[in-house]
Amino acid sequence: MKTRNILLGVSGGIAAYKAPELVRRLRERGADVQVVMTRSAAEFVTETALQAVSGRPVRSNLWDRDAEAAMGHIELARWADTILVAPATAEFLSRLATGSGADLLSTLCLASEAPVVVAPAMNRVMWASAAVQANCEVLASRGVRFIGPDSGDQACGEQGPGRMSEPEAIAAEVMDGVAAPAAAPVAAAARPQLLAGKKVMITAGPTREAIDPVRYITNRSSGKMGYALAQAALDAGAEVTLISGPVNIAPPASAVVVAVESAQQLFAATHEHIDDIDIFIAAAAVSDYRPDKTSAHKIKKSQAEMHLDLVRAPDTLASVARLENAPFTVGFAAETDRVRDYARGKLQNKKLDMIVANKVGADCGFDYDDNTVDVYWRDGEKAYPKALKTELAHELIALIAERYNARYSAETQTELPAISVRD
Repeated sequence: MKTRNILLGVSGGIAAYKAPELVRRLRERGADVQVVMTRSAAEFVTETALQAVSGRPVRSNLWDRDAEAAMGHIELARWADTILVAPATAEFLSRLATGSGADLLSTLCLASEAPVVVAPAMNRVMWASAAVQANCEVLASRGVRFIGPDSGDQACGEQGPGRMSEPEAIAAEVMDGVAAPAAAPVAAAARPQLLAGKKVMITAGPTREAIDPVRYITNRSSGKMGYALAQAALDAGAEVTLISGPVNIAPPASAVVVAVESAQQLFAATHEHIDDIDIFIAAAAVSDYRPDKTSAHKIKKSQAEMHLDLVRAPDTLASVARLENAPFTVGFAAETDRVRDYARGKLQNKKLDMIVANKVGADCGFDYDDNTVDVYWRDGEKAYPKALKTELAHELIALIAERYNARYSAETQTELPAISVRD
């Protein structure tokens, strides 16, 4: 099999620090990688690092006398099977859209007949701007392929769309042919407003059940799925209330966030804010049990054994589903085995409208950026293959909106009275 020649262009954004990892992932899949950097990229990653992982001298100067004596940029343009620019900053996308050849990388994009793939990376406001989106539409119309961007934490401290896709995902799409040529990506502000005017409450993260002021019982939930769902619901036009256990994630800027710690606090906060909520999504990993008593002082190590008496913690999900005017209620089931059986049992026993189920363990589920889930409702189900949680969240929100509208339509339909006709 012929080695794929990948010309990797690195432009000047903070995501350039991921470039060495991207080179490694591409080479693992059999690619020969030539790195071309812009001047600004050198502010974030060194030529030495990129040369070490690629095994080839890094090119950065259109006016390199030694290389250009033999028209080096034309030679590179013909060598490349694919030109991949990652990260692709707003400034570089602008140059590419206008056909500028101001430096080596943009000149190579103009001079090569190889397909061009870009992985945008920038602040969420920049990504949503009309100018950037217009440039993306121009590039997509010319056959440029887009990978990402993803939605998530950004270096500026904000959260939203604009984060460069992870190196593993980019390498898989470029080398394994996962991605098809696509239209210009859609900024968050331009996403279909499937939940416009709706109020959504989402619980996320773990809970902590105190044993004493130092110790507690908890679980491995990172909150990534719940926070991704909150952002996806906001992108779909909803007003979002996020009830969050202790996590290390910046919350979506537009969400109303209520921080809690224990299962009892989560229960109380949920019912305090549940009025007028249209959709309730219980993504939090809530403790099933809590210590019967909590010591006011640190328990000293004085005996060989210590026993804890545990009692049931309040079941927030079941309590919401039992409300007289319950919102559309979505549960989550994280299981280590018999995922389908346990999920369908939870759906029925708690009288939920929908449940999202996934397998968890040492190599999947908690703490990971990706996930694979199966969704069940009373008369249907749908499976989602492994994807980044930020991408999966938008798929789930779209399905939730679809099922919510189906239930609402069924409830508002009235049977027409029978009409009798007399002769």
